[in-house]
Amino acid sequence: MSALNQVVLDQNPDKTAQVALSVFFNIMNAWHVKNKEQIILLGKPAESTFYNWKKGKVSSLSVDTLERISYIMGIYKALGVLFPTRSQADAWPQKPNKAFNNVTALEFMLKGSIIHLSDMRRYLDAQRG
Repeated sequence: MSALNQVVLDQNPDKTAQVALSVFFNIMNAWHVKNKEQIILLGKPAESTFYNWKKGKVSSLSVDTLERISYIMGIYKALGVLFPTRSQADAWPQKPNKAFNNVTALEFMLKGSIIHLSDMRRYLDAQRG
């Protein structure tokens, strides 16, 4: 993360956290991702923390969590560019894919490492050209 980005986040961390989580949960709803899977994608926060976040109770997020949400947002955006309709784009993460040894993109991302989110984003960006 650049120094400028860090300065912006530090200026209003609670608002940044609220907006980031709101976007994340909207994407998760569109993709029909279960709560336990959302916890993994967010980097495995405690369940109590996760459910507080879902209720809007958040004061700040770690850099790791913000990066994970950023990757999810980039993946969502890339899918919107690649597919002609939002419903097709939102269905794609749940479909088996040869590029991921016939597991779904979601299963690949759920391996838990931020690297898997990064790899997914890079894969989709390459598909966009």
